[in-house]
Amino acid sequence: MLIVPYGGGAGGSLPQSVLQLTGDNYTAWAIKVEANLDAAGLWEAVVVLEDAAAAVIAKKDKPARAYLLSALAENLLLQVASKKTAAEVWASLKARFVGADRVRAARLGTLRREFELLRMADAETLDDFAGRLGGMAACYAALGSTLEDVALVKKLLDSVPDRLYAAVAGIEQFCNVDMMAFEDALGPLKAFDERVRRRGQDGGGHGGDQLMFTSAQWRARERQRGGARNDD
Repeated sequence: MLIVPYGGGAGGSLPQSVLQLTGDNYTAWAIKVEANLDAAGLWEAVVVLEDAAAAVIAKKDKPARAYLLSALAENLLLQVASKKTAAEVWASLKARFVGADRVRAARLGTLRREFELLRMADAETLDDFAGRLGGMAACYAALGSTLEDVALVKKLLDSVPDRLYAAVAGIEQFCNVDMMAFEDALGPLKAFDERVRRRGQDGGGHGGDQLMFTSAQWRARERQRGGARNDD
């Protein structure tokens, strides 16, 4: 990474490549910018300490302010360009985005509740339901969060209709669902669903019902049938 020298004392350099504040990433931006300024010995110009020497603060203020301004998207830069010190720039951004972070946290809470209640309708296709899950993941991303594959896979397996129970049981028995990609869970379910539908269209009788039994359930069912035949 290229660096910009700073000859004012401790630290001595600032990274030239800096995370840009766009409005949706304030928390991560603030953590990284604070770390960079602190490493360069400029942080005390942003958060002025009572016992700090005024001359030292004044010397560090210009490079700190310049660094902060370089880390802003253009629309945000224009809004704080009138702030004359690094401390004023930082305080203005914090006042604006800490409130926004609280709104974001509230929206994420609502989104999590919606995700928990999400279910696949009986008449809904797997592709349509996967699309709804993808839309939910996009909403998470827009709020700076991530809906991991493990959560998506669990939601998919818990939400499909009963006709797909056998496929779900097989996936859970033979696969590590905690490490499975969402597409790897969706593919077998779609293949199984298509097979069940074909058997129904071909007049397969109880074939689709039989497919929904696990191997243990199937053996128990056959034993019951054998007992019934022996009674005849």
